[in-house]
Amino acid sequence: MIVTILNWTGTVGKTTLAAHLLAPRMDNAPIYAIESINETAASLGIDVEKMKGNKFRELFKKIMLEDNAIIDVGASNIEEFMSNMVKFDDSHEEIDYFVVPVTNGTKEQKETISMVDALAQIGVPASKIRVVFNRVEADVSEEFPYVLGFCKKEKSFIANPKCAIWETELFDALSVKGLTIDTILNDTTDYKAMIRTNREASEKERNKWADMHGLKALSKSVKRNLDEVYDSLFS
Repeated sequence: MIVTILNWTGTVGKTTLAAHLLAPRMDNAPIYAIESINETAASLGIDVEKMKGNKFRELFKKIMLEDNAIIDVGASNIEEFMSNMVKFDDSHEEIDYFVVPVTNGTKEQKETISMVDALAQIGVPASKIRVVFNRVEADVSEEFPYVLGFCKKEKSFIANPKCAIWETELFDALSVKGLTIDTILNDTTDYKAMIRTNREASEKERNKWADMHGLKALSKSVKRNLDEVYDSLFS
C-alpha cells in the first residue's frame, strides 16, 4: 500500500501520522519525506529518506519498487509536489491513498478543503482521499464543521468521524525525547520497580524513571486510539 500524507498547511500532524499511525501498522514501511526545512520522522529515530518536491521522477521510481511506502509531503514542498503530479500523467494512480490530516482551526479547515479539492481536480477519486481529524478535544462534528459540511456537499473525499486522534500531550513529549510509541511500549524496563528499589538514586534519575513510567501508561491508551483510527481509515 502506498500512502501519501499531505496538506497545504503545516503543523496539522503529517509527521505524527507517518511515524506513529502508519509506519508501525504498515510493516514499518519506508518513509519518504518530501521536505526542505521542517522536522521529519527521522527526529524520532525512524529511518527516513529525505527528498525535495522537484525530485518527483526519482520518487516515482522508488515507490514503483515498494509494496508499502509512506510519502510525507511537507508544506514547504507541497506546491512543487502537486505540480509534478500534474506533469506526470496519471501518477496519482500509483498512490493508493491520500491522507489529509486536519486540526480544528478555521484556517486549517479551509486549507484542508482547498487541499482535497485540488486532489479531486487532478482526478483523484473520492475513495482515495481520506481525512484524519487530529488533536480532537471532544466531538468531531462540533470541532470540524467546515470540513464535514464540504464533504457532505461535494462528496469528493471521505471524512469518517471515527478517524479522530484525540488531543494528548504524548506526541509532544515523545518528540522531545526522540522516541516513538512502539519504542516506549517495547521497552521492558520496569521503571516503577526501579523507583521503589533505588531510593538512594539521584532526584534527576528518579524523575526520569517516573516520567518514563507515565509515558508508558499514556502510550497504551494512545495506541488503542491509533489502532481504531487506522482500522476506520482504510475500512
